[in-house]
Amino acid sequence: MASVAETVGGLVPVDPSRARPPRWHRDSDGAEVESDSAVAGEAIGAPLYRKTPLSLTEAAFLSKFAPGSFKITMASPTMVGNLWRPGVSDKVYPTRWDAVVAMAEIFCADIEALLESGATWLQLDSLAYWPNIDPDAAKLRRITDLDDHLSHIISTDNMLINAAKSKSPSATVAMHFCRGNMRSAWAIQGGYEPIAERVFSEVEVDRFLLEYDTERSGGFEPLRFVPPGKVVVLGLVSSKTPELESMDDLRRRIDEAAKYVPLDQLALSPQCGFASTKYGNQLTVDDQRRKLELVVQTADMVWG
Repeated sequence: MASVAETVGGLVPVDPSRARPPRWHRDSDGAEVESDSAVAGEAIGAPLYRKTPLSLTEAAFLSKFAPGSFKITMASPTMVGNLWRPGVSDKVYPTRWDAVVAMAEIFCADIEALLESGATWLQLDSLAYWPNIDPDAAKLRRITDLDDHLSHIISTDNMLINAAKSKSPSATVAMHFCRGNMRSAWAIQGGYEPIAERVFSEVEVDRFLLEYDTERSGGFEPLRFVPPGKVVVLGLVSSKTPELESMDDLRRRIDEAAKYVPLDQLALSPQCGFASTKYGNQLTVDDQRRKLELVVQTADMVWG
């Protein structure tokens, strides 16, 4: 969200105490972690406009120095709903979803520019599905009509996916369902069952990146709704803790997932990034390297 605040105009200062940040929990020490959000004191107060491209600087660097294809990750515009404040934003956009659509139009322009720059792999990160997975998140966001909320999210995400595919039909587009990743803390819990049937069949991405590093994510049963041709990337390796997972355990869990979706539609990755915020997580660079090596070695053993 910080990148949105830096590149999109139309935000105004507001009282940060009126924000509703998620509650962050860390398993290693049981601590409640304070949010380090840089946008709690900002809200939409004027028509949104594009000040500068969102990720073109990174894409230009990677296009020049990456040894092969590269991936660009960007937030889903549905997350801008957190910047819509009653009494401030509704003077410009009557509803939260009016603001989200305006942001989606800006993102579509960024996506087209990214693909022109040489990007072939686009990943959308979405936290907007939280209320449909975790009742506590729904209460915090004051969302009562979960079906309507889910329909809006799917429609908006598909707007971006269609923009990418129209520009470059061969581009790979993925969606990551983040559960919060800050200072080794998490924000929501709950299985994918409440969203699985609609999301897996209606969101038009090529790949779904799902966090499955702990029991908080539920079981693999929701994967039964994944249609042929879609790839599920199992986030089985934690980016929050330095302890190295067992390859045998990873292979066992991949086998469990393969009961619901064919093995050739599965892949493996860390559950999230190692540094989703400026403070990162409680791992060293060597810890991170070992985790990535484990992913590669396990994938080689499973898929060859």
